[in-house]
Amino acid sequence: AVVSTQSTGEAVKKGSTAVGLRGDGIVVLGVEKRSVPKLQDERTVRKIHKLDDHVCMAFAGLTADARILVNMARVECQSYRLTMEDPVSMAYIARHIASVKQHFTQRPGLRPFGLSALIVGFDYDGSAHLYQTDPSGTFHEWKANAIGRNGKTVREFLEKHYTDEIAASDEACIKLTVRALLEVVQSGGKNIELAVMRRGKALEILDTKTVEKLVEETEAERDAEAEAKKKAAGKS
Repeated sequence: AVVSTQSTGEAVKKGSTAVGLRGDGIVVLGVEKRSVPKLQDERTVRKIHKLDDHVCMAFAGLTADARILVNMARVECQSYRLTMEDPVSMAYIARHIASVKQHFTQRPGLRPFGLSALIVGFDYDGSAHLYQTDPSGTFHEWKANAIGRNGKTVREFLEKHYTDEIAASDEACIKLTVRALLEVVQSGGKNIELAVMRRGKALEILDTKTVEKLVEETEAERDAEAEAKKKAAGKS
């Protein structure tokens, strides 16, 4: 089981980079879009999935495994709503997904799920949450995190740049997610998929034109900062 979990961990490290960020009134998911064959419909290649009206998930790893896990999570969300007459809490669904993964690490004849997941959304009291789960079945809550290929590089970038001031601004949260992805993603907006959920509002998948505009603005701000640092260094 340990060897099997390690091998599925390798699948995660080779997966597309995904970034999750939690603000005061917003949650953002950003994923690296791999180029698809010319004749393939890119709408069938999705790394961001809606689990319920207030819960969304992005993943890095094996797409087929993710499809099964997403379906199981959606059923659990609806089962909870039917039984409790309330929307599922973020902690509950994160723990459920982690428990399903852990179950598959210790049963004979089964192999672990080959993916890590970032789960974002809002609880009924309006609080924003971001959870991350890995193939072994552990889960933790984060303010911002990254998984997949180059996940460590992006996480270190987020550690340097995420602040309470950014968390207080919806626009700043979105731009930081874009900027974090641009650390490892080539070709700008066409290779980035963004999903945004604001408190009390439905999930919004941003279209390509909006993403490209955000990328241009973010790159311009980054270049301006670099130029300002050069001038400051020159004066000193």
